[in-house]
Amino acid sequence: MIDTHELKKRDLYLNKIIAFQDTEPVKVVTGIRRCGKSSLLKLMTLHLKETGITDDQILEMNFESYAYKNMTSDSFYEYVKQHIVPNKRMYFFFDEVQRVPGWEDAVNSFRVDFNCDIYVTGSNAYMLSSEYATYLSGRCIEIKMLPLSFSEFLTFHDFEISETKSALGGTRKQAYDKMGEHYELREVFDAYMRFGGMPGIADIGLDQEKALVLLDGIYSTVIMRDILERENRRGQKRVTDPILLKKITMFLADNIGNNISVSSIGNTLVNEGLLENKNRKGTPSTHTVQTYINALLESYFFYDIKRFDIKGKEFLRTLGKYYIVDIGLRNYLLGFRDRDSGHAIENVVYFELLRRGYDVSIGKIDNLEVDFIATKADDKLYVQVTESMTSEDVRKRELAPLQKINDNYEKIVLSLNTGMDSSYEGIKSINLLDWLISE
Repeated sequence: MIDTHELKKRDLYLNKIIAFQDTEPVKVVTGIRRCGKSSLLKLMTLHLKETGITDDQILEMNFESYAYKNMTSDSFYEYVKQHIVPNKRMYFFFDEVQRVPGWEDAVNSFRVDFNCDIYVTGSNAYMLSSEYATYLSGRCIEIKMLPLSFSEFLTFHDFEISETKSALGGTRKQAYDKMGEHYELREVFDAYMRFGGMPGIADIGLDQEKALVLLDGIYSTVIMRDILERENRRGQKRVTDPILLKKITMFLADNIGNNISVSSIGNTLVNEGLLENKNRKGTPSTHTVQTYINALLESYFFYDIKRFDIKGKEFLRTLGKYYIVDIGLRNYLLGFRDRDSGHAIENVVYFELLRRGYDVSIGKIDNLEVDFIATKADDKLYVQVTESMTSEDVRKRELAPLQKINDNYEKIVLSLNTGMDSSYEGIKSINLLDWLISE
C-alpha cells in the first residue's frame, strides 16, 4: 500500500469523489496509468477515516498485486463477502479491477447484496464500454483523471508563488522552492514542459535520467500490458504488431495539434521508411491504423478532438487532431528538443480546459480555424494559443478567426508573451502562465 506521508492532495478530483460519497452509483476513476488514481483512492480512505469511518468498514484491493492474480468473479465475490461487517456500511476500493474476468457481475452483486459504497479505478476506457454499460448503465459515475496540471506541478514540487511589484507598476510572479531559492515562473514552466506532469516525477526530482526511466516504465506498461495483453485477453488479437503500434504512437506524438487524416498515416510511415520489417508486406490499411489508434485512445495515451463548424453549427467528419496526455511522455518518445513548442503549449491548454470541465472542439469559421471552442452547460469560451503576441503578423493571424465570430461569448488569446495590449476589440490577451495558475 502507498505510504500515506507521501500523498499529496489532488483536491480537484478528491472533491468530485466526496460529492458522490454514499450515493448509489459506483464511482469509477479512469485515466492513464500512474496518473494518481491509486493515490486518489487512498486520499478518499483517509477522508473517510477523518469523518469517523472505522478501518474494518474499509476494504481495499489492488488487483495489480500478486495476491489477487488468479481471482475470478466468484472468488472476488466470496472474498468481499467474508470481509463484510454486519450492520455497518462498507466502503470498497478496487484498484485496476478490470484485471478480474467478469468483474462487472461481482461489482453489480455487491451493490445489490450489501450495504456498501463502491469506488473502482481502471486504466482503460474499454472497461466502461458496452459490457460495463449493460451491467451498470446509469449506475456509475466516471471521474476522469489526468496527470498534474501546471498548478498541481508547482504544489507537488514544493514551489510557492509570490508576487512582487515590477518596475512598470504591474506585478511579476516568482516561484520559491522549499530551500528559499527563487525562480522566474517561466523557468518552472519550462521544467513542466520538459518533464511533464506524471506525479511520480515529484518523488525522484527533476532529474532527466531518472525521469526517462519512469516514463519508459509507464510507456511500456501501457503499450505492452494494457494494449497488447488486453487484446489477447479479449481474444480478438486485432492489435498484434508492437512495431507498428510504436510507430503510430511516435507519429501521433510528433504531430500533436496537426490536422491528421488516418487514411494517410500508413502511407506516410511506409514512404518515410519507418516500417522496415521483413515480415510486413504492403501498407497497413486505414482500418488497421484506426484500430491501433483506438487502442491508444482507450488507454488514455492520446485524446482526439473533433472539428466544429461554427457557422453551420455541426461537427465535421474530416481531419481531427490528437493530443498526448502528458508532454513528458512526448519528450520521452521523441527526445528532449525545443521544437514545435507552439503545439506543445496548445497541448497543455487542451488538457487544462478538460480539467476545468469543458467539452473541447476545434472551431472552423469559413476557411479559418479557432484552436479551441470550450463549452459547458451554459458557458462557451473561444481560445487561441500562440507563443507570442508581439509581432503584428501573429496578432492578425490569431485575432482574425475570433473577430469573425458573431456572438457574445468570451474570446481569449493565451500566450507566453502578451505584448503591450491586454485587449483587442473585446478579445482578451492573457498571459498563459497567469491563466494556468488562475484556478
